[in-house]
Amino acid sequence: MNYLLVFIGGGIGSLLRFGIGKFSSRWSFDFPLATLISNLSACIIFTLILYFWTRDVKTDWVYPFAIIGLCGGFSTFSTFSFENFQLYNQAHYGLLLLNVMVSILPGMFCFYWVSDKL
Repeated sequence: MNYLLVFIGGGIGSLLRFGIGKFSSRWSFDFPLATLISNLSACIIFTLILYFWTRDVKTDWVYPFAIIGLCGGFSTFSTFSFENFQLYNQAHYGLLLLNVMVSILPGMFCFYWVSDKL
């Protein structure tokens, strides 16, 4: 059953990621906005699920469906790494630093905030 939950959650997460990519392609500039939105949203979803799941109702389907499947299909670390490599190759060092900072630090803050609440 867990395999099916991960499969369905991953499919939904991947479709969300695809939709954000299509929506954000309306704005054409060098910064990888779709990846930033996807990764930070996945961190927020992950931390909210972790926070509420560990505090209140503990159901067996939440972790495989939402955290492994949905957040795993929605977040895009490989794309994040590739886009940073492209920024580096194009000598966009300021955008590279900005992308790393605004992608990693807020995500880490989400987990810090949740760990403080547990």
